[in-house]
Amino acid sequence: MEKRKLPRFLRQEWFRYKRLGEKWRRPKGKDSKRRLGLKGRAATVKVGYRNPRELRGLHPSGLREVLVSRPEELEGLDPSAQAVRISSGVGGRKRAQILSRARELGLRVLNPGRSE
Repeated sequence: MEKRKLPRFLRQEWFRYKRLGEKWRRPKGKDSKRRLGLKGRAATVKVGYRNPRELRGLHPSGLREVLVSRPEELEGLDPSAQAVRISSGVGGRKRAQILSRARELGLRVLNPGRSE
C-alpha cells in the first residue's frame, strides 16, 4: 500500500497578501465561493483525502519515526520498520554517541546533523 499524493492545500487568497502565508485556514466568509466548493476553485481539506490508518504518520521513506534522546533508547528498534529522530535538546557529545550506536545497529537517523 502506498500513500496517496495530496493537493497543495493553500489558504484562500494566499497569493494576494504576503502576511497571510500559505498555511491552511478554512474559508469562513459568508459569500466565499471556495467555502461553497464551486467548480474551478482550489482543493479544500476534506475527510476523503485521508490516508489509510496504517500509513498515517509515516516518514516519506516508509519508516515509522521514533524520537530518541538517549543511546539506550535505540535498543529493541527494528531497522526495517523504524527510523530514529534525535530529540532537539540533545547536545553534541550525546548526539555523537547516539549516531555511533545507531550505525552499529543499522538504524537510519533522520536528522544526523553536520557531523556526518
